[in-house]
Amino acid sequence: MSSIGETTTANGPDSTTEQAKQKAQEGAQQAKRTVRDQVDQRSTQAGERVGSTAGDIRSVSDELRRQGKDQPARLAEQAAERAESLGDYLKRSDGDTILRDVEDFGRRQPWTVIAGGLAIGFAASRFLKASSERRAASPPTTSSRLTAGAPTSRTGLAADDVTAPIPTPTPAPTPARGEDYGGAGLYRDDAPAAR
Repeated sequence: MSSIGETTTANGPDSTTEQAKQKAQEGAQQAKRTVRDQVDQRSTQAGERVGSTAGDIRSVSDELRRQGKDQPARLAEQAAERAESLGDYLKRSDGDTILRDVEDFGRRQPWTVIAGGLAIGFAASRFLKASSERRAASPPTTSSRLTAGAPTSRTGLAADDVTAPIPTPTPAPTPARGEDYGGAGLYRDDAPAAR
């Protein structure tokens, strides 16, 4: 017998439930690992790009200094330092650290996260609305307006690729009244009367 809180045996009534719970936990762990690995990989790539951009901004700052524009050069230098620091953070941090930092920021600044989500949602809705209006305003594309060689069907042929008309099957000739197909008096005028 099992007491409360113990796992039942494989033959017990709850074994299927326990197996389902275990499979769900394994799936959740696998999903977490996948997300963590993806965040880790993407953040390293993003860090390298941000670091490269920081170098470009630093070059702009140097050029502005050579032109005698010190204030814009200082602003560009500050932007380069911040971008460089962000790039370094993204390159050296693993997926767990980044996800934990994002969660902490969301807890400290919930209204900022909400406002950012609303801004992103608004921008996405405007983009989708604008693209759907353009699609609705333009007439549908026909094969005559497509570029040459563009596939227009499942066969990959454009309308101009077909040169010969497709033959249509001709119906079999019907016998004239009085002719025979070789049967026992079918379609003949002198056919015996039905019995």
